[in-house]
Amino acid sequence: AYLVPAFQGLGAPHWAAEARAAILGLPRAASAADIVAAGLEAVAFQTRDLLDAMRKDMAQSSIPNSASLRVDGGMTANAWFLQRLADILGERVEVACHPETTALGAAFLAGQASGVYGSHDELQRAWVPSRAFEPAMSEAEREARYGGWRDALAKVKSRL
Repeated sequence: AYLVPAFQGLGAPHWAAEARAAILGLPRAASAADIVAAGLEAVAFQTRDLLDAMRKDMAQSSIPNSASLRVDGGMTANAWFLQRLADILGERVEVACHPETTALGAAFLAGQASGVYGSHDELQRAWVPSRAFEPAMSEAEREARYGGWRDALAKVKSRL
């Protein structure tokens, strides 16, 4: 089952403001847990879509691609989601020690501006994940599931 969470349209990188949410491929025996899993998996698919678009845009720049994704926020409390994110991306997912790092980042920038903290590279070396998730899904399964997501997106967008 695939949930396309276009409750207020689709944002980057799809840009389909008129798209509406849909659940596709839902079997008769589906449970509430299956719908929740499809919703969490949709976040992973959307993350892959956005990272792919960003990497495509950066391909002509000197910014190197990373081999891992660093995450924070409330969803980092869900180990199932984090493992699925690593599986769908096919790369390591590292969880920040602090669940909400936006304020911490602002503090680091202020500290750098006032001379309390050193360079960006120094702060980068100080970052240590609280835990990490390695992809466990086979590439064939990853690409089949992602293909299903792309098909679900196409169906939602074709109704515009």
